[in-house]
Amino acid sequence: MKFAILGVLILIVIAFIYLLWKASKHWRWYHITTAVITMILAITLVFPTAMVLKSRAAWHQIKEKLEVQAENAQQENTLIKYGDPTDANTGVGLLELTQQLGKLGREAGRRWRGLQLQNANAQGVTLRAIPTTPPPGIPGNDDGAAAPEPASLPQANLVVYGFAEGNYQNQSVPVFYLGEFRVEASAGNQLTLSPTGPLEPAQLQAISGGRAARWSLYEMLPLDGHEPFVADGSESNDDNVFGRIDDALVNQLLGNKIRPETLQEYLRDGSRSNPDDVLLSRWVKVEFTKNHKIDVDSPTQQGALEGGFFDASGRAVDSRLQRGEGGDTLFRAEQQIIVKEEAAKQLIDVDGVAKLVDTYYLRPLNDYRFVLRRLRLRINEAASRKIELDFENKVLQDAKDATDSMLTVNQEIKLKLEQDQDQVSVELKAVSDYEAEVRAKVDELQKECQRLYQDNLRLEKLLPR
Repeated sequence: MKFAILGVLILIVIAFIYLLWKASKHWRWYHITTAVITMILAITLVFPTAMVLKSRAAWHQIKEKLEVQAENAQQENTLIKYGDPTDANTGVGLLELTQQLGKLGREAGRRWRGLQLQNANAQGVTLRAIPTTPPPGIPGNDDGAAAPEPASLPQANLVVYGFAEGNYQNQSVPVFYLGEFRVEASAGNQLTLSPTGPLEPAQLQAISGGRAARWSLYEMLPLDGHEPFVADGSESNDDNVFGRIDDALVNQLLGNKIRPETLQEYLRDGSRSNPDDVLLSRWVKVEFTKNHKIDVDSPTQQGALEGGFFDASGRAVDSRLQRGEGGDTLFRAEQQIIVKEEAAKQLIDVDGVAKLVDTYYLRPLNDYRFVLRRLRLRINEAASRKIELDFENKVLQDAKDATDSMLTVNQEIKLKLEQDQDQVSVELKAVSDYEAEVRAKVDELQKECQRLYQDNLRLEKLLPR
């Protein structure tokens, strides 16, 4: 290609020289000079023009590639942000995940992760916050290179719940409950905690044995739920209202830590109920046969920390959960919902606005605030009962020792009595033999006396009067 262009240029120069020679008879010198200079400049500028065209073509190709990449990035950004409703394997979008994370954050309260244990003794526990390096930002943006700000730590006198962190699927997550603590001091990147009550031996061993090198602190105890144990990608169906339970995950997390009966409650969660299931775990899917309104807002309002999210009848008391505008929720005909068995009976038998579809087993959720308090009360009660039983056992042991001592003494006395009995038997036999011998002599003597008495009487009669 280069030689062809060079050949064309040579032909153009030859043609120019020929035409210039022909026109030299009629042109002036300045005409010829101008034409020659113009030709020289034209030939000279051909090469940079070609380079410009080549560079423009290359940049145009890059521009087209970048436009395609920008369009793909825009589509990928939209997919990441909103998800793909047509593909179940894609999952939900970033906005929905952010909303779910915000919901979990509101339920869990503030939390402080990745705190390193510095010192632990009888007076308290000292933790240090490790500065985290933010992820790299956009190339050319120096914001990501800025020094990380010190972590915000809980203020003094705040009651927090401590967990030991461990690795799970290459992530650091809470794996062991360490107890309830009060923040005694918080300054800089260090804070000092003291337990609000006596810790259990397992908790003390975890803290002193190095199993709690990294801590997580929570302002509120995590809430129990059904969804964390559902397999990824599983969807609700007629057999399970939550989807397929991840048996491997449940066995991995809880298999060797709870009773088999409790483990079955997690594995059966959301499945069809059995006739022998307790009333608290029986939920009913009903289908409305006509439009129906239900009041879901409580007439009183209070914070979640004051009395929970719902009142005794199940209506929302937290203003963030209340619907407002009268608090009525409209259920349309053929709409299906899952309610507790007593509520289903109200809708079916009393109100007559719904019909039974199916009955399911839903694991009763644990309120860990009350569960831990109840366990601590039971542990304290068991400890008190243990002290009583130890005292009673000591009394019984002392009585047993005294009885054993008395039994030993009585055995010795019995042995001596048995020996005395043998000796007495021998002596009694000797006395009996001697008595028989004496009795025989007495009988002989008595007979002799009788004989002599008869002789005396006879002799007395022979004497003269």
